Amino acid sequence: MNHRHLVAVAFVALLTGCGIPADDAPRTVQPPPGPFQRSTPADATAPAGPATETLCMVRDNRIIPVPRRADRPATIEDQLRDLLGGPTTAERAKDLTSALPGAVNAAGVTVTGTQAQVAVDEPGDDAGRSDEVLAFGQIVCTLTSRDDVTSVTFLRDGKPLAVPRADGSLSDQPLVRSDYTPLISPR
Repeated sequence: MNHRHLVAVAFVALLTGCGIPADDAPRTVQPPPGPFQRSTPADATAPAGPATETLCMVRDNRIIPVPRRADRPATIEDQLRDLLGGPTTAERAKDLTSALPGAVNAAGVTVTGTQAQVAVDEPGDDAGRSDEVLAFGQIVCTLTSRDDVTSVTFLRDGKPLAVPRADGSLSDQPLVRSDYTPLISPR
C-alpha cells in the first residue's frame, strides 16, 4: 500500500470516528435552568378560555406563530415560561418543535416602557444546539406579539448580549419582529 492510500485510509477512519454519537433511542431533554419551569406538563390539554397568547414555535427551520387559549391574559413571565415549556402534544402532532432547549437559557424577563429585557444564562456544556437564530427569534416574535412589548433586548450578567438576527448579523440593540421576518411563516 503506498503512502497516499495509507493517508486516505487514515483520513476516512478519522472522519468516521469524529462527531456526535447517535443515541439508540430518543432521550428526554432536561428543561433549561431558571425560574421559568413549566408548572404543568406540556402534554396537558390547553384550556379553552377567553384569552389568547401567541407562542412562536418552529417547523422546518421556520418560526410559526401559534395561538393558545387561556383562562386569563398571560403575564410576560407566563408567556416566556409557556414558550420555554415547548409545544403541547397537539402542537407536536402538527410537527411543531422548539429551538430553545439547549440553545438559550432564559432566566428572567422585565419590561421597561415597551421594551422587554430578557436575562440569558450561559448555555450548558451539553447544549449541542447550533440554531440560536431560531431560538432568539422565537423569543423576540413571542414577546413582541404582546400589545405592551415592541422590542426585546438580551442581557447576560446584566450586560447587553449580541444575538443573531435572521440575516446572520449580531446585534446588542433592541430587536423587533422584522429582524426575523425572513424566518417567519404563517401558521
